[in-house]
Formats: sequence, structure tokens, C-alpha cells
Amino acid sequence: MHARLTSGAIGDVKLARALYGWSGPSWGEWFYRPGGGALFDLGVYNVTSLCGFLGSVRRVTALVGTAVKERLVNGSPMKSEADDNAQVLLDFGDEVYAAITTGFTIQKYGRAPAIELYGLSGTMNMLGDDWAPRGFEEWRNDGGCWELYDETDPNWPWSDGVNHLVSCIEQGLPSVTRPEQAFHVLEVMLAALQSAAEGRAIEIGSEFPAPDYSRHAWPHIDPRRLHDRSS
Repeated sequence: MHARLTSGAIGDVKLARALYGWSGPSWGEWFYRPGGGALFDLGVYNVTSLCGFLGSVRRVTALVGTAVKERLVNGSPMKSEADDNAQVLLDFGDEVYAAITTGFTIQKYGRAPAIELYGLSGTMNMLGDDWAPRGFEEWRNDGGCWELYDETDPNWPWSDGVNHLVSCIEQGLPSVTRPEQAFHVLEVMLAALQSAAEGRAIEIGSEFPAPDYSRHAWPHIDPRRLHDRSS
């Protein structure tokens, strides 16, 4: 998706949406204590993905709260002291905006894509969740139909990110995702909590370099063309 995006397949992206959530864990009290919460457990994937596609965030506005005040965890009720419901708006500058919906308040979300990227000449949707993708679909105005890009490695587990890091250390290569991006994502999530508490937009000071795939070998993918869904 990143390669297609940077090649200009759907033009300049101006709007994006990300989604990840479920009803919440019934184990691990720490999820509902200060320092836990849905934004740091779930929304972190969405923030990381959107930043990887769109770059550094300039400003954050958010609504973050605790909708379910008491949870049943390990068979016992406990007071929830962490967020479980969030809507986060990201401003990447140059009129590029994104919205994140996340929480322990979502029972199911059907077939909604994890990530939707809206360019000025097309649309790109990640299928599945962004930690467990099932390929993606792309609409280009000049093509006039949806194209499906199947997942290239359906057996890839999210934990293979650790294998990538170890491989980079062994080969003396920089990892695709840089530590500066992780720091930036942390600043964005903390800013979301601050924005919700103070009722104002929060400026972001950090930046990070764009993901660099040039030194790593990645499998080639071929699209399978689908019929226009509107017909």
C-alpha cells in the first residue's frame, strides 16, 4: 500500500479514516487502570499506520472518555479508571486530515476496512485489521473499477516485526519503521488525552523520517480486478 501510495496511484491523500476496537478484555486488570486504556492498547495501531502513510502529525483534537464505568475482569467487578472510548482527529498539515475511531465499546464492525485513504484521484482501503491485514483494494478514477491486491503472506504474524528488527541488526541495516516514529506516535496519543481533558487542539512538536523500503526485499503483488461495486 505504501508503495502504491507514494507512486501517486490515488493522487494526493487529503482524508483518511482508521478503525480498531472490540468490547474489551475480561482479563488483565491493568487494561482498565491508569496507563492502560483503549487508545494505548488499540488506537496505537491506527495512529502508527496513518503516520506511516501520511507522515508526521501537526495537531491533535480528541474526545476520549470512559463509557463503561465498571468492568468484570477475572470474574470480579472493578472500577474502570482508563479510557475505553475515543474519537481522535489528526491534522497532518496541508489540509490533510484523518479520523480514528477506537474503543472497548465496539461489539462488531462488520466488513469496514481498517484504514481508508481518500486521494484526489482514487481511494485505497486496507482490508482486515492493520495488525492482521487481508490485502487491500484500490479505486482509481482513470481505471473506473476496484482492484483487489491479495495479502502476499497470509501466514505473517504481527510478531514478525521482531524478526525484521533482528534481521536489520544482523545485516547492519536501518529498520523500515524508525524509533522516531514510535516516539511521535506516543506524543500523538498523549496529546489526544490532553486534548480531551482540556477541550482544545494540541500542537505536536516531533517529526520522523518516512519509512524506507529501498534496502529491503519485499514480495511483488499482482492485482485481481473486481467489478465496480456501484453497478
